[in-house]
Amino acid sequence: MAVYTHVDPADLAALVARYDIGSVLSCKGIAEGVENSNFLLETTAGRFILTLYEKRVSAGDLPFFVDLLDHLANSGSPVPAMIRDRSGVAVQQISGRSACIIQFLSGISLTHPNAAQCEAAGAALGAMHRSLAGYDGARDNSMGHRHWRGVADATGNLDAVRPGLQAIVDAELAFVEAHWPADLPAHVIHADLFPDNVLMLGDRVTGLIDFYFAATDFRAYDLVITHAAWTFSADGSTCDPALAGALMRGYAREITLTEAERAALPTLARGAALRFLLTRAHDWVHTPADALVTRKDPSPFLARLLRYRAADAASLFAAA
Repeated sequence: MAVYTHVDPADLAALVARYDIGSVLSCKGIAEGVENSNFLLETTAGRFILTLYEKRVSAGDLPFFVDLLDHLANSGSPVPAMIRDRSGVAVQQISGRSACIIQFLSGISLTHPNAAQCEAAGAALGAMHRSLAGYDGARDNSMGHRHWRGVADATGNLDAVRPGLQAIVDAELAFVEAHWPADLPAHVIHADLFPDNVLMLGDRVTGLIDFYFAATDFRAYDLVITHAAWTFSADGSTCDPALAGALMRGYAREITLTEAERAALPTLARGAALRFLLTRAHDWVHTPADALVTRKDPSPFLARLLRYRAADAASLFAAA
């Protein structure tokens, strides 16, 4: 979440008037993440999220996201609905951007999840994967492994981000291109299930949010993204075995990985760490100076990458 585009109050009032959600009381920018412009919208009927879609979300993909969230909600996953106006339209236009008004879900995004919370997140991910296994929608993963070299090239000199980073990235890109697995179970995945995209009350998951990287890819790749996001220290240097074991145990309650998936986890995890290292490095260089946004340091994902490269990396995925 972030704010790149500001909304005129009169335009906002006109937009809200198309819905049965009351009238505007306040609209405040949310300065987290880097992808879209997001606002906490309060009306006389309650709270909502107003999202304006920026450069990384194509307007042509929005019907896919609306349909995906409908499917997940109908299957019992705790996801926020995209609210439709009186004419049944979910995707709107405001301030020159495509936009949606989205259901507000109660819960807290965690900074330091404990083992019980990691287990709950793993189970929620597995349950979502079971729901998506029968979903017939599809979307190319524009941030998948075939695109990482392009992200690296678009960033420019990676040594300007961190000395020596260019050589590390070049080596990892060569590794991924030579060793990425094939024919693992695949369907639409979340692809960004960080703690700030999971809402919790205590040890209970109340919301899975921000599906704008959702695309067709290996379900095990989604699992290692979540592993990288939930089980490491803030600087990325240490994977907590209790957290990792709990996450894997929760996932295993819902999904039994195949032997091929288990064998591929260290390689997929190296790819996941590389993906977020590259996109964070790109944003570190290219985020506008005047954007209301929190840039994310790429260094912790370099540390994760180095840990996943270690000879004992497979041990990080053992269910406790």
